[in-house]
Amino acid sequence: MEFLLGLVPVCVFLGALFLFDSYKLAPPRAVFVAMAAGGVAAGIAYPLNALLMSSTGIGIASFTRYVAPFVEESLKAAFLVYILATRRTGFLVDTAIEGFAIGAGFSLVENISYVASLGSHSALLWLVRGFGTAMMHGAATSIAGIVGKVMSDRAGGAGVATLLPGVFLAIVIHSAFNHFFIPAVATTMLIVLLLPILMSIVFARSEDATRRWLGVGFDTDRDLLEMISSGGVAGTRIGQYLHALQTRFPGEILADMLCVLRLRLELSVQAKGLLLMREAGFEIPPDTEVKAKFDELHYLRKSIGPTGMLVLQPFLHTSEEQLARILRV
Repeated sequence: MEFLLGLVPVCVFLGALFLFDSYKLAPPRAVFVAMAAGGVAAGIAYPLNALLMSSTGIGIASFTRYVAPFVEESLKAAFLVYILATRRTGFLVDTAIEGFAIGAGFSLVENISYVASLGSHSALLWLVRGFGTAMMHGAATSIAGIVGKVMSDRAGGAGVATLLPGVFLAIVIHSAFNHFFIPAVATTMLIVLLLPILMSIVFARSEDATRRWLGVGFDTDRDLLEMISSGGVAGTRIGQYLHALQTRFPGEILADMLCVLRLRLELSVQAKGLLLMREAGFEIPPDTEVKAKFDELHYLRKSIGPTGMLVLQPFLHTSEEQLARILRV
């Protein structure tokens, strides 16, 4: 029972996050992969911390406050940086869930290693480890992901300048937790109270943005798609817009831009339909043709270049990363 106190709380909280994701933007496979990555990070951190502590001669108190947080948060952040840099998360909420999953996997392996090395201890210790330390690991990595995602979206892409601030903040949170400025039980209670509030804010912000996207342009996307497919786009605002660009882009590039727009509209309409079905409780299997459309988009993006994509932005209501996450590509 004492051991379960160290393992169950973080898993229950992660499960609750997954269930509260009404649009199911974080696929189960991605969550399990993130947990596995966190577990691998813990497996590396345990011997690395021991090696650093023995080779540097730093006392245990100073090491846990200043060195261990840097080592552990950097290792946890490695996979987080990877999924953000490769744009494998599309929304704030799925980034937060996968970040927490990394921390959960880390804490599970860490607690198992503690059981093996420390043996049985009081229920209070495992209560603190389960509701305090484990939740801290999940929260720190989740916050790093949230900050990285927000800054990357604002900058138009992930880079060192957008990802490092979140990792640094996670290190500061971890270090502050290990300083024990207030008693461990009080710290644990504070985490239990504040973490659900933080996640509620993230969920509310992300789902509001998703609902706004669903409510804006659904009919417009469908109507424009029909016009493009039927060849009647010339008299629309898109046709007028592209006609005005004839002096800046060759005809074949303009044709590719129109193809990009058609594919994005098709994927957007399909994604919105899937989200509405998921919110109603239905899960639709992935469409096998979707990947081919993304492959074609990838080819066309190279053809028209960054400037051509920038010109199309007024007609694109969401990113390809978000569409890929919804459509499970």
